[in-house]
Amino acid sequence: MSKIRITLSIFCIILSLSIPSSVAQNSNEIKPMTLKQPPYLKVGDTVMIVAPSGILKNRTAEIEHAKTLLQSWGLQAVVGTHVFNQNHHFAGTDYERCEDFQMALDQRNIKAIWCARGGYGAVRILDKLDWTLFKQHPKWIIGYSDITAIHNAVHNLGIQSMHAMMCTSLQDAPETIPQTISSFRAALFGNQPNFQLEGSKYNNSGTVTGQLVGGNLTILHTMLGSKTSIDTSGKILFIEEIGEYKYHIDRMFQSLKRAGYFENCKGVIIGDMTKIKRNTTPWGTSIEQLIIDVLSDYHFPIAFNMPAGHDKDNRALTLGRSITLTVSKDKSTINFID
Repeated sequence: MSKIRITLSIFCIILSLSIPSSVAQNSNEIKPMTLKQPPYLKVGDTVMIVAPSGILKNRTAEIEHAKTLLQSWGLQAVVGTHVFNQNHHFAGTDYERCEDFQMALDQRNIKAIWCARGGYGAVRILDKLDWTLFKQHPKWIIGYSDITAIHNAVHNLGIQSMHAMMCTSLQDAPETIPQTISSFRAALFGNQPNFQLEGSKYNNSGTVTGQLVGGNLTILHTMLGSKTSIDTSGKILFIEEIGEYKYHIDRMFQSLKRAGYFENCKGVIIGDMTKIKRNTTPWGTSIEQLIIDVLSDYHFPIAFNMPAGHDKDNRALTLGRSITLTVSKDKSTINFID
C-alpha cells in the first residue's frame, strides 16, 4: 500500500507541474490572442474593389460611385477584372471570383480590399485562396453580410478586418447615409469611432472587455463545424440578420447555443434585424424577446440597437479589435480600446 501511495503522490506532483500557473490559478480566465492590425490607409493608397459573392447585374453606377467616393478621400481605386462577370447567381465563376480576390491579397500596392456586394458565394472560394502573402503583409478586408465568411477566415488567421458598407450601399444617395459613410472613412483611416446606443428594456446590464467578433447570423450558423467557425471564448459577439422568419432566427440561435457558441462568450451586441418575414403561424413574441429567451441561461451583457447590418444606417466596426461594452436599460456604449 505504501508503494501505491508514493506512486500516486509522485503522479499528482507531476500533473500539477504540467499545468500552467495561470490556468491553475484561474481556469475560467480566457485571454484570446491579440490580432494583427493591418496598416490604416493614408492619402495616395490604393483600394481594390472585388466581387466574391453575388452577381452585379445593372450595378455599374454603384461601382462608379464607390470609385468616386474613394477618390474624394485621396485614394486610388481599381476594379477587379471579373467584377461584372455573370455566372448565374454569382459575379463570375468561382475561379474568376477567386482570381480577383487572390490578386488583391497578393499585390503589395493594394492596401485594402473592398467587397462590392454580398448575397451568396464567398464560402465557395474560401478554400481556394492562398493567404500566405496576406499573412505577411495584412491589409483591410471590408464588407458585411455574406462577407462574414471571409471575416471568419481572416479572424482565424489572427488578423483584424472591417465590417462596413459595401459598394452597393451607394445605391442610396450619400446624403441619406451620412453616418454609414463617415464611420467607414474614419475606421479606414485609423479613427474608429466609439458608439452610444439607444437603450432597450431588453438589454442585459453589465460591463465587459473583449475582442469584437461576428457578423451575419446565417453565415455564422453555416460556418459551424468547419475550420472557419470562430471561437467566441473571451470575446464579444456581434450579430445582425435580414429577411428571415422568426422561427429561422430562433433555430440558428439554438444551433449556436448547442454548439457552445455562448458558453464562454463575454457579451452579445445585436445589430439590425431587418425585414423579418411574417409566418402563417405567428411566433408570438418580439425578436428581442426571442433572443433574450435563447440567451436566458447566460449572465453576460446583451445590448440591442447597434446600427450595423442591412439597414441604411450601417456603422463601421473593426472586427478582432478589443472593445469595452457597457450596457444598461437606458443606453449602451461601445468603446474601442486598442
